[in-house]
Amino acid sequence: MDLILWRHAEAEDGFPDQGRKLTEKGEKQALRMAAWLKAHLPEGARIIVSPTTRTQQTAAALTRDGIVVKEVGPGASVASLLGAAGWPDAKGAVVVVGHQPTLGQVAAYLLSNTQESWSVKKGSVWWFTNRARLDETQTILKAVMSPEFL
Repeated sequence: MDLILWRHAEAEDGFPDQGRKLTEKGEKQALRMAAWLKAHLPEGARIIVSPTTRTQQTAAALTRDGIVVKEVGPGASVASLLGAAGWPDAKGAVVVVGHQPTLGQVAAYLLSNTQESWSVKKGSVWWFTNRARLDETQTILKAVMSPEFL
């Protein structure tokens, strides 16, 4: 399974949190990252999106077929996000468009089995996969991409 964590692009400040929209810079970030993802995602990838406006706008740069899932919304736990994605047993690729600190916590858990809050930059992608080798499941970081490098 491939698990792609995509943090929403830059959004306006303020409240209410649920309705914050992408800034002009954020819209450009989302478009650049979506173009990179389109070139690399396997066919049939599933896209799950937080219920916030900024995550839905970010995902819309890639597809209009994203599925809104509250389990990946603000304040989500590592367990709820991984459960919603089906990690590690789902088939194919799943893109999760979500938030900090959850995405950083998921990255830390997958790579170091710790409860840390690693920083995931706005608009960036962390791409994981897993495999079984010698009767052991391994998590592999395939790519980390930030919109400013595209």
